[in-house]
Amino acid sequence: MKNRERTLVLIKPDGVQRGLIGPIISKFERRGLKLVGLKMLLVDEALARRHYSSHQDKPFFAGLLQHITSSPIVAAVFEGDRAVESVRQVMGATDPLVASPGTVRGDLALSIGKNLVHGSDSPENAIQEVNLFFKSNELVDWDWDLVNWIIEI
Repeated sequence: MKNRERTLVLIKPDGVQRGLIGPIISKFERRGLKLVGLKMLLVDEALARRHYSSHQDKPFFAGLLQHITSSPIVAAVFEGDRAVESVRQVMGATDPLVASPGTVRGDLALSIGKNLVHGSDSPENAIQEVNLFFKSNELVDWDWDLVNWIIEI
């Protein structure tokens, strides 16, 4: 792949509680992204603070911490050509009411605070976030024959 990237996707507690893990992961796979890591976990406050450190001075920080630690999440790593940008398109706008139909948020969410998913916002942040949620031995490098039918190599 020309611009092979890996990026983090978190299915937040609202997505897990609503039973949307499968449909959400499926949207990324149908886009042509390869799943290379997947796990369910409870996020403790220390991990939540590290993950949301860029928002620590914002008025909604406490709410972010409360929500992400309230119930299990599913963490996934997807790989693909321009994976960060592709994941962000599939997720849709942060505000589900302006997110395009066909996106995760546009189809499945109603509020900003419960918008189902998080995805890395840049290739640099993707590396940091993947390393925050996954050890290197939890990611699988595997041959994916389908890639030849998705992108030009």
